[in-house]
Amino acid sequence: MRADDATLQHAVERAQNGDDEAFADAYRIVQPGLLGYLRGLVGESAEDVASDAWLEIARDLGRFRGDGAGFRGWTATIARHRALDHLRRVRSRPRTAPFEQEILDLPSPRETAGEALESMSTAEALALVAGLPRDQAEAVLLRVVVGLDGPAAARVLGKRVGAVRSAAHRGLRRLAKEMSGRPERLG
Repeated sequence: MRADDATLQHAVERAQNGDDEAFADAYRIVQPGLLGYLRGLVGESAEDVASDAWLEIARDLGRFRGDGAGFRGWTATIARHRALDHLRRVRSRPRTAPFEQEILDLPSPRETAGEALESMSTAEALALVAGLPRDQAEAVLLRVVVGLDGPAAARVLGKRVGAVRSAAHRGLRRLAKEMSGRPERLG
């Protein structure tokens, strides 16, 4: 569970009761990770796709039931659907664009993936994630950038939990192998 999930849950509950400032709070908590995830799917179109997703999120907020982590997963699912719609419209394969520094600065549990991203430049992280097979890249983005747990990432992707955990594990293992072959960087 992420530290801000309780704050997010409280903001969502208040937003569902018509508190506009609470909706803005929920947006501020979720948007950085959501935008990073979308950048991994649609590249430079991420902000436009995120805007479409937030319109749908705002419209359907009253139907959401769950906690902060559930809201994060629900918003990622909506954003993914909007991203896939966008990709169908432009008839292109997903492409990546550089992550913004704020995405890389997101707090995350101390884990290999988080430490790996912290030790790399944005361009290096992008190049490595872009080199992963799509299922692995998307699983890594959902787990590390958006901060979803295995079951939530599986719901977003419409796959079994084991398949998503396996894809994320393979992707992270592949990233670690790539990084072990790189020279140490001086900070």
